[in-house]
Amino acid sequence: MSASPPRLFPALCAVGFLARFSYALARNPVLPLFALYLGAGPEAIGLAVGISTVTGIFFKLPSGALSDVIGRRRTLLMGLVIFGGMPFAYLVVHNYPSLILIRFLHGLATAIYGPVAMAVVADLAGTRKGEWLSWFSSVTIMGTLAGAPVGGFLLTFLTQGQGPVLADFRLVFLLSGLAGTAALLLGLMALRGKETVAPHPGALKERLSRFFSGIKEVLGDRRVVITSNMEGLQNLTVGALEAFLPVYAVTVVGLNEFQAGLLWGVQVLTTILAKPMMGRLSDRFGRKFIIGAGMVLCAGSFAAIPRLTSFSPLLATASVFGLGEALVTSSCAALVADVCQERHFGAAMGAFGTIFDLGHAAGPILAGLLLARLDYPGAFGLLAAVLASAVPVFVLGVKEPGRRIAR
Repeated sequence: MSASPPRLFPALCAVGFLARFSYALARNPVLPLFALYLGAGPEAIGLAVGISTVTGIFFKLPSGALSDVIGRRRTLLMGLVIFGGMPFAYLVVHNYPSLILIRFLHGLATAIYGPVAMAVVADLAGTRKGEWLSWFSSVTIMGTLAGAPVGGFLLTFLTQGQGPVLADFRLVFLLSGLAGTAALLLGLMALRGKETVAPHPGALKERLSRFFSGIKEVLGDRRVVITSNMEGLQNLTVGALEAFLPVYAVTVVGLNEFQAGLLWGVQVLTTILAKPMMGRLSDRFGRKFIIGAGMVLCAGSFAAIPRLTSFSPLLATASVFGLGEALVTSSCAALVADVCQERHFGAAMGAFGTIFDLGHAAGPILAGLLLARLDYPGAFGLLAAVLASAVPVFVLGVKEPGRRIAR
């Protein structure tokens, strides 16, 4: 494996950036504010944010395993078609039930594309999985970084402080659709004739046997399941922040939509800047300590956020949360790749993505249920305690495999 990434790697990064930019425009802070505009309460807002991630729970593991069987290229293109087309469906949303349906279907985009793209990077990276997976993740997260404040800025600019109306939301969703279409077109050009892992030959019965045996082998490895659970639990708080940080910032602290988007943006920016370095460190010195330290940072900063009532302290605390997220996410996927067999990278990344999405989906839904009964400090404090309690389980339950040192 060459020290420099093959040409497919930067192309995948560019496609991932555009896809995530499109997805973020339709998600944060626009989505929870749109649900609020449609009359949703806390539980309903949480469901609206989390329902697209529920899709990943059902489809990420089969999508990753399917790519081991039919090839990565065809599976990636399936996801990009949804990235390109589904955002335009928001233009016809006029009530809360239709929003829930569109959100569930939109989740197919990341459910299909996400684990397969990670499997491709793992195929290409050799002994540098932590570094390359972190670079790929950071570049795609840059799309999220750009999408959140751009969406918030557009709403603030269009409304001039008067509160958004339906036409304002639809303009943001239109821009999301255009970005998703650009990701699809770039993906069609970049993936033309390219396949990093050839599809398994054989009749349908043999392909199905490989499909299910890969899933069974991956899910039977305790290290894969526990490590994936760490990122899943960390994403419990990420999902809760996606849904309720904008609502808390606007309705409790009194910030505008652009400032609410910046709070999310600075968290993502911190993750982007820290993640590649943390991934390289985990390649050289081990992953367990980095994952545990990140969980502690996420738990502490998440519990602190609803106790702050001004913009600057919230911005600083969101940065700390972003650093903790970088520590966890730089190493969890790489540790899963370390312990699985190479022929099952797709299934392993699918299993990882499924557990990831369980946490991401549960976060806003659980937070909404708690906020209907508790205040912000109480609800966030309970979720932070769940994160902290998972650290000793991980430390005691996962033995890190030996690795060659990446140079």
